[in-house]
Amino acid sequence: MFRSLIPDLYANSIYHIDLDELKARGIKAVIVDLDNTLVESNRPDATPKLVTWLNEVRKLGFKVMIVSNNNKTRVSRFAIPLKVPYIHAARKPLSLSFLKAMRMLGVSKEETVVIGDQLLTDVLGGNRVGLYTILVVPVSEVEGFFTRLNRRVERFVFRWMERKGLLNWDQT
Repeated sequence: MFRSLIPDLYANSIYHIDLDELKARGIKAVIVDLDNTLVESNRPDATPKLVTWLNEVRKLGFKVMIVSNNNKTRVSRFAIPLKVPYIHAARKPLSLSFLKAMRMLGVSKEETVVIGDQLLTDVLGGNRVGLYTILVVPVSEVEGFFTRLNRRVERFVFRWMERKGLLNWDQT
């Protein structure tokens, strides 16, 4: 019932993801959520640590795109200074924005990873398209109304995953 909500990998943050392992898997593109994945939802700009991480991701040859359900103003103000392409108002978990991002990046589903902090948007959307999905711990507890609703459902799903032995966070 909840199988489409199970990520391929769990990580404490984007900084705990083994980029060399992704490269070895044949991954060439990273579709990443913005709010509570890259930075707090109320932080307007990238942190120095995030800029360093993005530079490392690019240096390793990955293409990067932000796909966010947030509005154009929020996403563009964050992404443009970083020179990261983006899709705003993505309507995740619908497939359209994931497919559009892959088309824009010129990659196949086998070459793409989705990284996000929500099961019901990032993981479900990525899994529906057949992408490799990574769930990260949200960087902040400050969240909008709809995200708070999603978190209630996520707690139920996490309890189910624990009972089934499906929760295994990568603590590296």
